[in-house]
Amino acid sequence: MIEVNYVKEETFQNEVLNADQPVLVDFTAGWCQPCKMIEPIVKQLAQDWDGKVKVVKLDADENPNILMQYGVLGIPTLMLFKAGEVKERVTGYQPKEKLLTKLNPHL
Repeated sequence: MIEVNYVKEETFQNEVLNADQPVLVDFTAGWCQPCKMIEPIVKQLAQDWDGKVKVVKLDADENPNILMQYGVLGIPTLMLFKAGEVKERVTGYQPKEKLLTKLNPHL
């Protein structure tokens, strides 16, 4: 299983905005129950998209400036970035099929 790494405010520009491929960012927190529910799906997407889409996590509590910058008011929030721009955004728990319906058109 592929490990999904965390990005921070200091690495967000390089890891997400300047990435050569699309990046799915999982805005999450350790105390968030729906975040724990979606975590296996995020890991599965990282596995399925290995080499095509980079999948990372961002701890909401440790990176409040990025949450403010992108208007993240609820977690979990998944954002798909492509060429430094948000192409899709999903807030709250969603089953894998619904996520794929929203994300696949951008890949």
